[in-house]
Amino acid sequence: MAHPSSYRPKPGEIPTDPGVYRFRDKDGRVIYVGKAKSLRSRLSSYFQDIGQLHPRTASMVTSGASVEWTVVTTEVEALQLEYSWIKEFDPRFNVKYRDDKSYPYLAVTMGEEFPRAQVMRGAKRKGTRYFGPYAHAWAIRETLDQAMRVFPMRTCSAGVFKRAGQVGRPCLLGYIDKCSAPCVGRVDADEHRAIAEEFCDFMAGESSRFVKRLDKKMREASDALEFEQAARLRDDIAALERVLEKSAVVFGDGTDADVFALADDELEVAVQVFHVRGGRIRGQRGWVAEKEFETVPEVVGHLLQQLYGGEEGEGVPREVLVPVLPEDAASMGDWLSGLRGSRVDLRVPQRGDKKTLMETVERNATQSLARHKVARAGDLTARSQALQQLQEFLELDESPLRIECYDISHVQGTQVVGSMVVFEDGLARKGEYRRFIIRGHEDGDAAPSEGPVTIDDTAAMHEVLTRRFRRYLKDRDEPRGLDEETGRPTRFAYPPQLVVVDGGLPQVNAAARAIEDLGIVDVAVVGLAKRLEEVWVPGQDFPVVLPRTSEGLYLLQRLRDEAHRFAITFHRQRRSKAMTNSALDGIPGLGEVKRKALLRHFGSVKKIRAAEPAELAEVSGIGPTLAATIHRELSGTPMEPTVNLMTGEIIDDERGNDA
Repeated sequence: MAHPSSYRPKPGEIPTDPGVYRFRDKDGRVIYVGKAKSLRSRLSSYFQDIGQLHPRTASMVTSGASVEWTVVTTEVEALQLEYSWIKEFDPRFNVKYRDDKSYPYLAVTMGEEFPRAQVMRGAKRKGTRYFGPYAHAWAIRETLDQAMRVFPMRTCSAGVFKRAGQVGRPCLLGYIDKCSAPCVGRVDADEHRAIAEEFCDFMAGESSRFVKRLDKKMREASDALEFEQAARLRDDIAALERVLEKSAVVFGDGTDADVFALADDELEVAVQVFHVRGGRIRGQRGWVAEKEFETVPEVVGHLLQQLYGGEEGEGVPREVLVPVLPEDAASMGDWLSGLRGSRVDLRVPQRGDKKTLMETVERNATQSLARHKVARAGDLTARSQALQQLQEFLELDESPLRIECYDISHVQGTQVVGSMVVFEDGLARKGEYRRFIIRGHEDGDAAPSEGPVTIDDTAAMHEVLTRRFRRYLKDRDEPRGLDEETGRPTRFAYPPQLVVVDGGLPQVNAAARAIEDLGIVDVAVVGLAKRLEEVWVPGQDFPVVLPRTSEGLYLLQRLRDEAHRFAITFHRQRRSKAMTNSALDGIPGLGEVKRKALLRHFGSVKKIRAAEPAELAEVSGIGPTLAATIHRELSGTPMEPTVNLMTGEIIDDERGNDA
């Protein structure tokens, strides 16, 4: 680790303008991104006496090897650039103040001809309206089940919708009047869209209008002595009221707002946010993150930046209520307004219903932090202890902050694959995981072999490590570990301190030989054998035995199990794909487009096999030569041997007969 004074820029070189800065480690990897109103003032604060710095800050500046900055015009530009760089480089010292869970939303695909209501996760799509997020998918399904009595819109998949139209019969929901059955023409596209728009209006907060309308219809039906119709309308009103009961009214003026609250200690911060739409609580989210070397206003600023940075305009409400204002509140407000496309009110509630709701959210955050501390007590200490134990038992020069573990998976030497999992600071870094298809060649640039690859574990391990570290050597020579074309970080631009392989001494020696052959000497290699959980070191006849209760052994076991899970999942995917391959696969010159054309023309592989070459050549894109090849491959007819007319010698015999 470098001392900060070794790469400290001269004070006169640093501008006083606003901007964004990046710290890089010795391998050129970005480890921290920050912004500042004055770059000179902010960067100077990092290069003071290390003993006066926050422990996390001290760890960051000692892990760094260089610092660079980009000057911008305004603080809003700094916010945008900082978010872009954090998203692109994913620096290890930038704490994520939002969870990585995918919360379910109630989505209505208004961009389709026949809109569909469904549970949807992940990135938001254009032309789709979202309501939520919900804590559980079953809560959305319960809501839909109740609401479809009044708003009978489509909820089926595209395949079900298409099949119903082909057979002329709706699904069960169509028969019980929970779908208007546009698939069979009961309603046209315009009528169905009107139902979907009314459903969206109801979910957006205009609920009283629909309840009053149903109540009026119910009374009219009762006065006309149509008691069955009145009873149905009564049940519809009850269904809507049950939907409304799930989202309590908190603001009588129909406000759209996100209400944030924090609870923190020296190490961690708990975040809670209530999503209020149309005056009703439509969703709730909560998570706990490690606390960065920041004040609470800075935490709030980064929280808003990360939560709304990837959102479309409709994801930002009219009001954002926070416990304290971020340091650059005016710039943050302008940035949020730019995302929304209209003014966003960023403020701290002082009185009334909004202050009361803020107190409720704060109680949730406090309780969440308390539960988390009980459940995860000692976890940070345990991780630090595990890394220290590995350094001690394996006699490493420094703590293995980055550990990579490799495993091989196959069935009797076929469909061989490898996996690489990465732990940094004792935690899984799933974005760095990689999968390898074993080619059967030690040369990483060789083409994949045809057919199933049969290879033993040691050869496969040697190939995987060779390919990984050959790529590291190539990426290391790129400028600052960045791709020349895209400017993004390369995959393997920096090495681990420790490589762990799943296996005993043979696998360890194969891995060590692969790394040594490439001239790399600063990466330690060990293996963890399953039978007695022994740790093998290259070139040693006896294993290193870690205490059964040690945190170091537990960390190695987690690495090994994760690598095994990742490898066997990939192997099963490839094996399943291989078992379902068509007889048309592997025919030379027959690609996916031509295979589909053949199947469309003949209807099945059986009919293709029975067809003559002339019939095959009638298909668009299939020439006489390819037709003959397909007929030969499917019928099993051997190719006629080529004979030298002068000598009578067979010069090209695929059957392998002697001349």
